Parts: sequence; C-alpha cells; structure tokens
Amino acid sequence: MTEKTDLYLRAFGMSGAQISSEMRKIEREKGVTLRATKEARKARKHEDYANFEQSIRDDASWMSEYYEIFYCLEVSIRKLINDTLTEAEGADWWNTDRVAVGIKNEVQAIKNKEEQAAITLRSDNPIDYTTFGQLSQIITDNFDLFVPIISSKGAVSRVLNQLNLLRGPIAHCCPLAADERDRLKLAVRDWFRLLS
Repeated sequence: MTEKTDLYLRAFGMSGAQISSEMRKIEREKGVTLRATKEARKARKHEDYANFEQSIRDDASWMSEYYEIFYCLEVSIRKLINDTLTEAEGADWWNTDRVAVGIKNEVQAIKNKEEQAAITLRSDNPIDYTTFGQLSQIITDNFDLFVPIISSKGAVSRVLNQLNLLRGPIAHCCPLAADERDRLKLAVRDWFRLLS
C-alpha cells in the first residue's frame, strides 16, 4: 500500500468516527434515533419497553455491558467460594464457623423479608443473598482455604473493595464515567491475575 493510500484510509476512518460521534450527540440531545442500534436489532419481550425515552434506553443498552461483566464476576466469585468451602467443610459449610455470624444474620433477614413480601425467593443457597462486600469477607476470613487459588490476601481484599465501589453505579442504574470504566477493566484484570 502506498503512503498516499494509507493516508486516505486513515482520513476515511477518522471521518467515519467523527460522523458517528456527532450522530450520537444529536441522538442524545434530540431524543431521536439516527443509526441502527442494538435495541432496534434486539426485540424486547417487555411490551412497555418502548414507552421509555430513547435516551434512557440508549444508556441502558450502553451500560448493559458493564452489568454483564459484574453479573459474571459476582456469580463466579460465589461459585468459587461455594466450591472451595464445600470441598473443605462439606455441603453444609454455611452452618459452620467458616461464615461470620453477622453475615448469617443479615442473610437470614433478607430471606425473611423476601418471604414476607410474597415474592419468589431468589435461591435456596444462602450465599446468593450475600453482598459483594460479604463475599470479600468470606474469602479473607477463610484465606487458608483459598491459598492454592488466590495469590495474596491483601491484594484480594484491595481488588474486591475496588470492585465493590465500582459496582455501585452499575447496580443503581447510573452511567459509568470514562475513568471508572477504565478502573473496572483494570480491576477485573487484577482479579483474574490474583487467581493462581
């Protein structure tokens, strides 16, 4: 490829990126859809979805990637804890001294609240009622069992605390700032680096 052709290709790519950026800006400001979006391609099952403002639906679609990351992360951490403690203590590990009484009490309170609200219980497994912070505590309180899997107790505490802070905006439907998206990417990478 000649230098001139390379220059034209770069200019073409940059022009496309600028146009796309301007179109997104107009869509947000005017509440219109100018481009084919994931929502347009993805049929929604909930009949009232289209009643929400387009800008809110766009933000939701954009944030769904980060929700999915946290969903996978949190479920995999619960599985890691459950598998590790089941191997060490048996299937009834939750009812041993491996789980702090305060965590057990908080989990029971949440289960009771759900039962009284007459909603379908989320799970039969108590670990599914724990918060992200409590998952971190269970790992650090039982770090002797996680040594073959996780390389550093201090590092796991730091990484999980960082992830817990980043989880807030995602769980409470707030857009994630650019810096926080970068932090999330690094924190998830740090988590996988900790796993031996």
